[in-house]
Amino acid sequence: MSDEVEPGYVRVRLDLSYDGKDFSGWAKQPSGRGLRTVQGEIEDALRTVTRSSTTYELTVAGRTDAGVHARGQVAHVDLPQDVWDEHREKLLKRLAGRLSRDVRIWSVAEAPAGFNARFSAIWRRYAYRVTDNPGGVDPLLRSHVLWHDWPLDVAAMNAAAAGLVGEHDFAAYCKKREGATTIRTLQTLRWERDAAGIITATVRADAFCHNMVRSLVGALLFVGDGHRPVEWPAKVLAAGVRDSAVHVVRPHGLTLEEVGYPADELLAARNREARNKRTLPGSLSGGSGGCC
Repeated sequence: MSDEVEPGYVRVRLDLSYDGKDFSGWAKQPSGRGLRTVQGEIEDALRTVTRSSTTYELTVAGRTDAGVHARGQVAHVDLPQDVWDEHREKLLKRLAGRLSRDVRIWSVAEAPAGFNARFSAIWRRYAYRVTDNPGGVDPLLRSHVLWHDWPLDVAAMNAAAAGLVGEHDFAAYCKKREGATTIRTLQTLRWERDAAGIITATVRADAFCHNMVRSLVGALLFVGDGHRPVEWPAKVLAAGVRDSAVHVVRPHGLTLEEVGYPADELLAARNREARNKRTLPGSLSGGSGGCC
């Protein structure tokens, strides 16, 4: 599948953040549904500030669900060369003036050759924040931290997490989508409690399938509060089917923190590689990536 930029257009990279509380996820919805989305809001603002009759569609590194936040999201858009030349110097400030305060664009720059915000990425890093404070969540953090009303054993959660790291079929922890593989390489999964009692899961993978992070977190919280043994999450993974005991935790504790890309000269190769169907040894499954 070719990803060449059309003649007369320039690919522009956008680095952005948003508070997902009042958004129905990243992806724009069919007109008439009245749902506010991050993609829809940015595309509308971009069309307005460039005084264009055309809506220029964004491609994003990771499509987040309703209520999920992003601190280090990346997207790209292909703009006509004349539009880019006219607006590039003032585009960032004009977008800041047009966008609502719960979404911010920090950088707008011409992308290097071969760059694709989604397919050139080599990893995505999420954080999920939870507290087991018996008094609940700090009111100033309530939109970004989950309250778990059982004491949590961080060491037990880390021991359980170790059995999930690596390349696996995460079908047991994903909402299945037709034609999409659930094979992922989970590079990092660890928990840390800070001085304020906030317990943060750092979750990094080459890509994520739908609900994967929140399902993993839900399973590990059951280990942390003693409802399941340390070995249970790995056994669920090995079974390869959705387990009704794995709860998808609420979205507000989840934030996309950072997206990683290779050196510029490797972007095009990674772009092509990421489109290939993935299988495990002895497996016939395949398909393209999903989201959290």
